[in-house]
Formats: sequence, C-alpha cells, structure tokens
Amino acid sequence: MTEMRRESPYQMVPIETARTMIMAHVTPLDSEEADALSAEGRILAVTISAPEDVPDVPKSAMDGYALRATDGLDARRVVAELTAGTQSGLQISPGTAARIMTGAPMPEGADAMIPVEQTEERDGVLTIQRKLRPGDNVHTVGQDIAQGQPVLARGTLLGPADVGLLATIGVTRVAVFRRPRVAVLATGDEVYEPGGPRPAGAVRDSNRYALMAAAREAGCETISLGIARDDYTTQRDAILRGLDQADVLLTSGGVSMGTRDLIKPILAEIGTVHFGRINFKPGKPTTFATAGGKLIFGLPGYPVSSLVSFEVFVRPALRALQGAARPERSLVRARLAAPIRPSQGRPEYQRVILSWRDGTIWAASTGSQGSSRLISMRGANGLLFVPAGDEPYPMGTELDAMITGVL
Repeated sequence: MTEMRRESPYQMVPIETARTMIMAHVTPLDSEEADALSAEGRILAVTISAPEDVPDVPKSAMDGYALRATDGLDARRVVAELTAGTQSGLQISPGTAARIMTGAPMPEGADAMIPVEQTEERDGVLTIQRKLRPGDNVHTVGQDIAQGQPVLARGTLLGPADVGLLATIGVTRVAVFRRPRVAVLATGDEVYEPGGPRPAGAVRDSNRYALMAAAREAGCETISLGIARDDYTTQRDAILRGLDQADVLLTSGGVSMGTRDLIKPILAEIGTVHFGRINFKPGKPTTFATAGGKLIFGLPGYPVSSLVSFEVFVRPALRALQGAARPERSLVRARLAAPIRPSQGRPEYQRVILSWRDGTIWAASTGSQGSSRLISMRGANGLLFVPAGDEPYPMGTELDAMITGVL
C-alpha cells in the first residue's frame, strides 16, 4: 500500500508570481492568412494601414443641393440631380445648383451643400434660407480615413466594426495569429461520461466539457482526450498524445496529495514543473509545467476550482498565445452588496454578480462558495478578489473584481 504524502514538495507561490512565471513562457503563435470579411474573433498579426483616402472625393453629407457658397442668398437655377455612386462630369457655375443625395460626389465648381429642409424649389429655381461657407455639409477627401493612416493595430481583436473598416478600405485578406489548439484530459477512476451509466458515488465528467467550452470562448480550438483512469502509464500516454496534437494541454484532477494523484510526477518526468501550488482559493494545487515548448496546466478536480483557475491563470496565457494586446480580463472596483467572509489563510476569488446602481458597480455573491458547487458559477459575471482575513468585509467595502461576463 502506497503511503499518502504529508507535505507537498512544491513551494506555494503567490498569485502574481504564478502569473509572471506563466507569461514568461508564452510567445504568440505563428500567423496565418484569413478572409478579412469573416475574421471576427481573430487577432491581427500585423498593423493595417489605409491604402487610400476615405472618402476618395468630396461627397455630400446629406440630401439637399450642391452649390457655390459665394453666390450668397441669390436664387439659383437647378440644372441636374446627382445620386450616390454617379460621376456626372457636371460643372456648377455661378447662379446654378444641383440636387444631390447623401454620399453623392460633389460636382466641379460646387464648394458647399445645403440640406433640403433649408431650401425651397419652384419651377426649377432654388432659394435658400441661410448663407453658406465653403465646405459646409461636405465630406472632404480623407475626412474619415487618410491614406497611409494606421487603421487597426497588431494585437487587435477583430469585431464587427473592424470587419467593416477592413471592407471599407478594400482589405479582404489579413494576417492573424493562429488559434491555439488546446487538448483537455480528465483523470480519475471515479469519473464517467455524462451520457453513460454512472456507478453509485461516481461523478460525471463536467470539467472536461466546461474547460473545452471555456477554451473555445477564449478563441481556441479544442481536442478532447477523454478520461484517463488512475494509472501512471495510462495517464502518461494520454498526456504525451495530447502534447503531440496541441499547443496547450489541460488536465483535470490528479494534482493533490492522494496516492492516486499522478499528474505532477508525470509532468516532472516528461518536462519541467514550474510551480505545483498557488496561494489562493479555490485551486491551491493548480500546476504549471512545460514540455517541448508546450504549455501544460494541471487543474484541480473540483469543478469550481478548475474553472476559476482557468480564468485566473490559463485564459490570459491562451489570449497571449493569440497575440492579444490585452490578454487579461478587465478589472473594476466593486462595492459589496452584503457582507462577505474572507478565507483566513489564502486570498480568494469569489463568484459574484456585478451590476450598476447609482453610478456604482455593486457585487452580490452567488451564494455558497464551495469548490464542488458549480452552480455558484452560473449567472456570475465577475470574480471578486477577497484578500485573506479574520473578519468579514462589511457591506459597501470596495474590492477588485474581474469582469468575466456581460456587465
């Protein structure tokens, strides 16, 4: 019978030290070319500059009349109608004007336009209600985007407006960072597939599926390695198989102090374990290792510990691998909607619902914060950082919170 270890061989590192150690081993992946017009969610690997002015010619800002400002309030003869997308070759001479629609190129000789509601036209004669200055209601060349202007910087996470900008300047192919391939392995004799039979006392494998969903949300491709039973060779083979297929390996369970917790010894054999414990809650046994240039995260078996550890330590690394300029989640100061009891020994990330009220962000607990209570993550849009202490933090106390959902 194998005797249980009484003390971990790994020093417990602070949260920021763990983050720093992880990021020291993260380098953005290589780039690939993608269709710019469907590249939302991808991260630019190069800075994009405008190849042309937008607009490329002076254009009407609204529906009305194109004319010469120097004619003052004199009546004008309407000589043409100009619509968007047409090039008329028309010349506006003194005493003339042309009807013009929003976005239509300004005709030669016209240096201003007046909105239709400030005019009156009868029998082809236009009268206006106010004097104009040259340039009034005209979009000038390069007003929106100047030729050569940097439009989107390397590291930009492309969203709908960015795709629209790329289309506007005629860029249809862009270099983006490759999406990381993340392999996820569940471990444990007690773990079973969600759709199959489950012996009494066994648990369904929620961690693997939750972690794959979290990795996809972070912009990655995922590979399921299934469930590896508590056998050294079985788990070692599964880990090596994952490293052969992926850029990043996540394991779930098997990182604590039990006799069947095999992940850390395996990682120490095949690579380098950089830390094996973190001074935080939930997720103290979270482990980080590298092997052959690949990142490996040994995450705890409790569902909440697994997902919180992912959010705090794994997700920023995955975003950095994609070249994100800001891989970290946004932080805010939030006031406690009710008293919160801290952990005595370790700082803790508690699951909360963040909301605006009276110009202030408030944090309300999702209830019991037990590591096995996955429902405490449901509905949470923030992780509240609660420093260790002996006394409850009273209502109204301001603490840092990581935004993990829609606020």
